[in-house]
Amino acid sequence: MLLAGIDLVEIQRIKKSMRNPRFLLRILGPSEYAQLELRGFPVQSVAASFSAKEAFSKALGTGLHGFSLREVELLRAENGRPSFKLSGNALQIAQERKIVFQVSVTHTKVYASAVVIGEGPENAGT
Repeated sequence: MLLAGIDLVEIQRIKKSMRNPRFLLRILGPSEYAQLELRGFPVQSVAASFSAKEAFSKALGTGLHGFSLREVELLRAENGRPSFKLSGNALQIAQERKIVFQVSVTHTKVYASAVVIGEGPENAGT
């Protein structure tokens, strides 16, 4: 079974949220935070991370319930390829449902977007 989630976020909305110093600590997991900190927390990348978490929740079918945003980390390889590092309840749900996720993100000056595809057995979405 294939599961899909997509999200689009206005970068200006994330920029406004970033004025609160707790925002980044609330939404970013430790590895994700460290990667973005090295780059100076570019707002487009933070927005892409947030969008990826929203898209993940849609593909998983839970909405933003049952796990923390920090448990879904969007990491970037040296070549820029994005991937998820799951932990806590997010990892537990994915493992119980036997779902493997792929993610793609993009942004412009105005929007950031993410598409998440989950693949698992026929009953993966339940």
